[in-house]
Amino acid sequence: MSHRKTLLTASILASLCLAGALHAQDAGQTTTEAEGGGAQTSNAQAEKDRIKQLSTITVTGIRGSVEKALDIKRDSSSTMEVVTAEDVGKLPAHNVADTLQRLPGVNISSSSADEGGFDEADRVSLRGTSPSLTQTLINGHGVGSADWFVLSQGNNVGRSVSYTLLPSELVSRVEVHKSSEARFQDGGTTGNVNIITRKPLDFEKQYTGNLSVGAVYADAPGKTDPQFSGLFNYKNDTNTFGMLVQAFKQKRHLRREAQEIPGGFAVIDAASPLAQSNPDLAGVSVPGLLGSTLFEQVRDRKGGLVELQVRPSDDLTLGLSGFYSKMEANNYNRNFMLWGGSFATSQAPELGYTVQDGVLTNATYAGVPGTNYVVYDMIYREASSKTQYYTLDADWNLSDNVSAKFQAGTTKGVGETPRQFIAEVTAANGGGASWTTHGNSAPVDWNVGGDISPAGVTSFGTWGNQEVRALDKENWFTADFTQYFNAGMVQSFNYGVRYAKHSREAQSPEGATPGDIWSTLQNGATANYPGGFAEGIGGSFPRDLWYFTPDALKSAITGNSTWLSNDDGPTGRHNYGAEWSVDEKNLAAYFQVNFEGENWSGNAGLRYIKIEQDIDTYFADTVSPDVSSLFGAWDRRHYDNKHSRVLPSANLKFNLAQDLVLRLAASQTQTLPDYSALGASSWGSDLNKTGGGGNPDLKPVISTNVDAGLEWYFMPRGLLSATAYSMDMKDYVAYGVQTQMLFSELTNQLEAYQVSRPINADAKVRGVELAYQQPIGEYFGINTNYTYADGSSDFTWADGSDHLLGTSKNTYNVGAYFENDTFGARVSYTRRSSFLIGLSGTRPYYQDSLGTLSASLSYKATDWLSFSLDALNLNNPTIKYYQSEAIPTSFYENGRQYYLNAHLNF
Repeated sequence: MSHRKTLLTASILASLCLAGALHAQDAGQTTTEAEGGGAQTSNAQAEKDRIKQLSTITVTGIRGSVEKALDIKRDSSSTMEVVTAEDVGKLPAHNVADTLQRLPGVNISSSSADEGGFDEADRVSLRGTSPSLTQTLINGHGVGSADWFVLSQGNNVGRSVSYTLLPSELVSRVEVHKSSEARFQDGGTTGNVNIITRKPLDFEKQYTGNLSVGAVYADAPGKTDPQFSGLFNYKNDTNTFGMLVQAFKQKRHLRREAQEIPGGFAVIDAASPLAQSNPDLAGVSVPGLLGSTLFEQVRDRKGGLVELQVRPSDDLTLGLSGFYSKMEANNYNRNFMLWGGSFATSQAPELGYTVQDGVLTNATYAGVPGTNYVVYDMIYREASSKTQYYTLDADWNLSDNVSAKFQAGTTKGVGETPRQFIAEVTAANGGGASWTTHGNSAPVDWNVGGDISPAGVTSFGTWGNQEVRALDKENWFTADFTQYFNAGMVQSFNYGVRYAKHSREAQSPEGATPGDIWSTLQNGATANYPGGFAEGIGGSFPRDLWYFTPDALKSAITGNSTWLSNDDGPTGRHNYGAEWSVDEKNLAAYFQVNFEGENWSGNAGLRYIKIEQDIDTYFADTVSPDVSSLFGAWDRRHYDNKHSRVLPSANLKFNLAQDLVLRLAASQTQTLPDYSALGASSWGSDLNKTGGGGNPDLKPVISTNVDAGLEWYFMPRGLLSATAYSMDMKDYVAYGVQTQMLFSELTNQLEAYQVSRPINADAKVRGVELAYQQPIGEYFGINTNYTYADGSSDFTWADGSDHLLGTSKNTYNVGAYFENDTFGARVSYTRRSSFLIGLSGTRPYYQDSLGTLSASLSYKATDWLSFSLDALNLNNPTIKYYQSEAIPTSFYENGRQYYLNAHLNF
């Protein structure tokens, strides 16, 4: 692999030297032509005008958006995909990530950590890699991002961006770059996703306004919520000043009905008394927990975008941008669980049990007095996430042949769980239990005996009423220059510098010490699981269940707990073990040559990056700790990492015929490990004695990428393409498991946990992308694509596999549309095959194959009034997770969503 990298770098260096020689050869001729030809047209301004013409949306509707996207793709100097808005505030799907999943080589997922599958796409990944290896930018710069889910705020923190904070109404177009250029910001393994917003001076009219008012209906909770977005743009008649203001407020209810098996299956120890009395059970897997799970949430997102542009002269444009988005995401999760961990590894089942493929697939347990067969968690969390950025831009034509772009900016993301109200009770004392598994294709049938009503509660516990906060900040400055030439093969040089300072931090500074909560809570208000709970996923397990209402839970815990703040000592609730920080300084400089000949063009360049990391974390220590609190005692640990590298890239484009384009690309890219993979302190779950932690010694992922593609633009809005790609990733991040002593919040002492820890390993992906789209007659059209990705690594997981995180071997999309002057309609179906998510307990687990069906309708009543109906998850898919063919992990049902909006344009 090192030989391949050296060869690639040498080849690109040779190209750059050749370009310099050819440019010097042409310089005399260029000067003579300039002297004899009189005034020269500004190459800098001409190039800007060409880019603006391609970027500005002057057509509307489905057909116009398809045509514009293909124009931009065809004109691009590297491999890319484009989605453009059908009209102001109207992407071809309600969610940005849902739109992107229709492109070849793109996958989406609905979660970032262990929160399970939801109804809305949240993360985007490219070409069989995980979301953390895909960089998302807005207008070419990074965006601070933090999540609403508590585990994503502290323990599982990636570098991916949550798309739930980015409303689709803001988007003019989205560019997916799948081959690299030296001028691109580093960070994506195979490319980046660049979300482009509108600029005031790009609008055609002096005044433009758009108002979208509507509602969303979610059939699972049976709730209807309001949706609002608005845009106003003004520019003066001389096109020297412009102002754009956008605002949005969008609320919706979620309900997820599921069966969960937290932590996976446990294994009966061969040395245990149970295995001694029943030798056929030695080493057999049994469920540690089997849950009947109800999750409800209200997501209320609001914010806006302000853009100002001033053009003091023809050669200078100044811009100021500000964006803010906040989502309130309070949620209540109830998980009524058969507690296999309390009996299944120590109590013998009744005769007639069945063992198949190393799993106890059918078993009945007689009730033993004093044994609780149920543990029931009720967790209500107040949660939110927000992001914001501010940028100052200058776009300056320094001369006829030199242009410059300067940008200074700051961005910040915050994810917060200020309060958590948790009740954990046990029940079904002496009631016995039974289960029957059906592999990973269907939920486990299970039941428990005994009293499972509120009166049957035998014990109460609580934990976690603790503030958790994630902070993600970056300040940056960029200076990009382009020098154009009037003749010769070398068309232009790109060169520039970028400096950024990024920090990511997990905090848990204060919390509550619980008092006698149960005396109040046991008489609190209760409610029942909804009728028909989880019918869509099948299976036979408890469904007629009770729970404490959120108000009862919150009132009992708040009224009987003591909140401890501003106390960082032994008597305080400062959870040092949940805190860590990663600070990074990134300096980059690049040089790129852009070529053009007869029927061909290309670029080659080098990007130098220098990164300094400061990592602060904590390790448990009871001997001579640096800090301590009611959560335990720790040592502070500090690590310094430095990485510097030159990344080469090259792209070639050949116009084999008027409608046939051949593309070749090669590059090396660097992606830093996830923040939590570097810095997270070790943490554990008391239910199954498993956990996770970071590794500050991780190296960056270095990927050597090669692409070859053929694109046939056989008619307007028509494309047939095929692209083959290869990625060799050195120091890819996988996860091993080791035993660590951690502080238990339940026992208040150190306990042994099986902790997953990231490690470096080499990996590779090979794949093919096929795409076909064509209009049929004047009003109809179809589009379809298929992506094959074959990924593997040198690391062997506990199940014996060598899979990569996030790699679906097969992904395909099929869609069709109709549009005339009045009506429009789209339908699309997307399916991806199974892929590795991460670890459940100590073993890897996967998401099963998943297909989603969506549709949209539009009606144009007048030139200023139109209506749209977007329907998502029409097939109401069951999202399935599993560990193996014999061991399921979870089954989720989220229901369908319908968005009806009226759009007013003026």
